[in-house]
Amino acid sequence: MKSLILSTAIAAVAGTMAFADTVRLGTEGAYAPWNFLNDAGEVDGFERELGDELCKRAELTCEWVTNEWDSIIPNLTSGNYDAIIAGMSITDEREEVIDFTQAYTPPDPSAYVALSADVDLEGGVIAAQATTIQAAFIAEQGWTVVEFATPEETVAAVRNGEADAVLADKSFLDTVVDGELVMLERTEAIGGGVGLGLRESDDALRAKFDAAITSMKEDGSLNTMIAKWEVSSQW
Repeated sequence: MKSLILSTAIAAVAGTMAFADTVRLGTEGAYAPWNFLNDAGEVDGFERELGDELCKRAELTCEWVTNEWDSIIPNLTSGNYDAIIAGMSITDEREEVIDFTQAYTPPDPSAYVALSADVDLEGGVIAAQATTIQAAFIAEQGWTVVEFATPEETVAAVRNGEADAVLADKSFLDTVVDGELVMLERTEAIGGGVGLGLRESDDALRAKFDAAITSMKEDGSLNTMIAKWEVSSQW
């Protein structure tokens, strides 16, 4: 146990020191339009453009790292990268483990997609990505939730009949609605906006990103970027 604690502490210190040279930004790369891999296999989307601009304004050299969603926080705290920028909503539960910058988008409405507009949400099975605010919301309602590792799997569960509907950020579901899937009128207001996640020890790095976010809000460039990618309402 002592060696584990010591190793964690060393990793945290190393991660804190690393940003002086290169800051590693961790993202999922599977949640369009927030973040996804393009045809060249590179991280793309709203958060790629945003992250690059924030690093430029903060005078930081940044590299991009992809990580599966269910281990994205543990791999931050263990030092595999220095910040999470992955459509992550700021919640009290997550703030018990990591810190966040100020929100760079307002809360994005959560919506439902199903094969039929008259699906029974309360009596049905609702799919959600594991460890998301949507999965927690469904469980809090006392409804039946089935969790999947990736957003693509939640949509596939509806298509193949494993689930009656999927609950996710509306901006993501807008990219999957087609002639087969329909968006329900009902939406949910959950989450406290989206911010960068950082280790609790990285106060200086958080301050740099906060200042960059503030400058983008003040000059209107953040709203322009939000509108371009249609990820949420504007500030």
